[in-house]
Amino acid sequence: MGLLRAWGTYERRAWTSMGLWLARRRDGVNTGAGAGADAGAGVRELGYAKAQASTMYGLLFVCVVETVGLAFFTAGYPAVHWPMLAVDVYTVLLVLGAQASAVTRPHTVGPDGLRLRQGASLDIRIPAGLIRTVRRELRSRGGEPDDGELDLAVAAQTTVTVELSEPVTVVRLTGREQRVHTLRWHADDPAAAVAAVKELTETREEIPGAPAA
Repeated sequence: MGLLRAWGTYERRAWTSMGLWLARRRDGVNTGAGAGADAGAGVRELGYAKAQASTMYGLLFVCVVETVGLAFFTAGYPAVHWPMLAVDVYTVLLVLGAQASAVTRPHTVGPDGLRLRQGASLDIRIPAGLIRTVRRELRSRGGEPDDGELDLAVAAQTTVTVELSEPVTVVRLTGREQRVHTLRWHADDPAAAVAAVKELTETREEIPGAPAA
C-alpha cells in the first residue's frame, strides 16, 4: 500500500505540474493572481530544470517515435495495438510530467526559509534559523552520500551545499524518513542561489529574538 500511495502522490503532483506548465505558473511562487499552491509574497524561485532539459526532451522524442512506429506496425492487430498504444502514450505523459514537475516545482527562498525539491518526488522545508553555512560547490555524484547527507543531483551534479546547525527530517514519498545535516543540490544559477540563501540568513539575524542561522 505504501508504494501505491507514493505512486498516487507522484502522479497527482505530475499532472498538476503539467497544468501549471501550460499556464506558465510555478508551485509555491507568488506570480500574481491565481498563483500556485502555498504561494506567498517575497518568495524567490531557484530553478534547476535546465541541466536535464536536453536529456528529457531527447527521451521524449524517442518515446514519441516509438509510439508512432508501434502504432503503425500493430494497426492490423487490435488486441495488441490498443494496449501497446495506451502504454506508449502513458510513457510519453510520464516523461512530460517529470520535466514539468522539475520546471514548475523549483527550489525557493522566502520568509519561511529554504525549500528544496526534486520534481514531484521530494519536498523539503528548511527554516532559515537552521542554516549554518551555504556555499557554491560543484560536485559530481559518485556513489551514495555519507550518513546524514543528501544529494539532490540533476544530470549527476550538485552545485550548492548547505550545512545545518541541527538535522532535519526528510520524508520520502514511501514514508521512509532520513535525518540530514548536509544537503547538496543543483541550481541553474548557483551564484544567485547562494546569494539568496545568504540574504535570507542575514535578514533572519537582524530580526530581534530570531534564532541565529
